[in-house]
Amino acid sequence: MSYGLGKRRSKLGRWFDARGMKQGWLIDNAGVNKNTASALCNDPNYSPTLPTIRKIIKALRRIDPNVNASDFWDV
Repeated sequence: MSYGLGKRRSKLGRWFDARGMKQGWLIDNAGVNKNTASALCNDPNYSPTLPTIRKIIKALRRIDPNVNASDFWDV
């Protein structure tokens, strides 16, 4: 499935798109670098490490307290 300008998006990328959020939010709030944020949002096959998943979920729960890692990755 493609969003925007024909880019492939991961489940996390689509979650951000649905809320009108940018990857920069992930960089600023989860403490991941730009390359990791890009892979997380654009590569449906990217598998982050468990510590990275924890940082991301902690940050996302500020927006949606019901979000779980299993919403985005097979954990």
